[in-house]
Amino acid sequence: MKNLCVVGLQWGDEGKGKIVDALAEGFDIVARYQGGSNAGHTVVIDGKKFVLHLVPSGILRESLLCIIGNGVVVDPPLLLKEIEELRAKGVKVGKNLLLSDRAHVVFPYHKQQDILQENDSARAKIGTTGRGIGPCYTDKSARCGIRICDMLDRATFKEKLQANVKFKNRLFAALYKNTTALSFEDMYREYAELAEQLRPYVADTVQLLNEAEAAGKKILFEGAQGALLDVDFGTYPYISSSNAGTGGAACGTGMPPKSIGRIIGIMKAYCTRVGEGPFPSELTDALGERLRQQGGEFGATTGRPRRCGWFDAVAVRHTAALCGVDSITMTKLDVLSGLESVKAAVAYRIDGKEVRNFPANTGALQGCEIVYESFPGWTEDISKARKFDELPQNARRFVIALEKLIKIPIECISVGNSREATIRR
Repeated sequence: MKNLCVVGLQWGDEGKGKIVDALAEGFDIVARYQGGSNAGHTVVIDGKKFVLHLVPSGILRESLLCIIGNGVVVDPPLLLKEIEELRAKGVKVGKNLLLSDRAHVVFPYHKQQDILQENDSARAKIGTTGRGIGPCYTDKSARCGIRICDMLDRATFKEKLQANVKFKNRLFAALYKNTTALSFEDMYREYAELAEQLRPYVADTVQLLNEAEAAGKKILFEGAQGALLDVDFGTYPYISSSNAGTGGAACGTGMPPKSIGRIIGIMKAYCTRVGEGPFPSELTDALGERLRQQGGEFGATTGRPRRCGWFDAVAVRHTAALCGVDSITMTKLDVLSGLESVKAAVAYRIDGKEVRNFPANTGALQGCEIVYESFPGWTEDISKARKFDELPQNARRFVIALEKLIKIPIECISVGNSREATIRR
């Protein structure tokens, strides 16, 4: 099987962007299958930093075709802004980027709903980015969403948008006492123009991808968030609103599951998460702050500081199993350099019992005690290492120990931000 899926195994921010960029050279197409502009994939090439939100990470390889699949929710102004920013940095964006005509569109009322819901005292805070991603997926499931193909048909678009704006204004006024009504006329004019700007990129990507595979083309599937944020298998309700695991790759692109191919899981040598929700191995002390500063753990989309903690083998075993991972790439091993010892969570203690599976109950996760295994640290700078044998002995031992804990081979190790700072075993 020639196709490949890259999936995050933690709460996102594992470094998928860098890995997709590094792997993309051997593929013909990179297809993004879920999420929205809340994603932030950072790639560093020759010291130049690129932050991608909706555009697949493969865009930095000129020979590739990049596809934004039907499972992605698209914010038109932000997508067009991202395209222009890439062009300003010398990146070619034109016929090499296609947008699914079946992708759903994020509108201003989705963002307003996101903020109103998050600030509602009757609801628990989720810690969303406020970019309207969840409400857009909600409308998709409620069968009142507007797709890219709808935007391109003026009559259909006008009818659907008018109905949605009318309903949202009534909803916001009734539930949240919101007195600032959204203007249908202004929104229609703006988004009708945005639709024309997007028209050159729009295609039936479902047909295109299936025909490409039949013609022998190689496809790399790219997820946006980590599998612990998967709407079905993550730490519900503190999750994203889509299937971030490999299960989302088929329905988010229109490819049959048998076409997904080999699966590479991406994980950090420690753990981070953004927003609310359980984080069993979180470090709230000076050590957690050290990881944050050393690892540059601030959201690429929002700039929010990420919560940091030790590696969690229980959580990664869970996501690796549900994603069907064949091999693992570990990122940010270099961030742990200089620590006297490093740790990994190997089990949870819940109600006095040791548990090695990842529980569905969020309350159990929040109140659990962690069983850790400690390993000797290393002081050497490992950012220049390009072979496994060039790593300090204790760093090698830590990698091998994690490999045994999760029972999947760690075939690649990232020791820095750049493309070159990678060790292949």
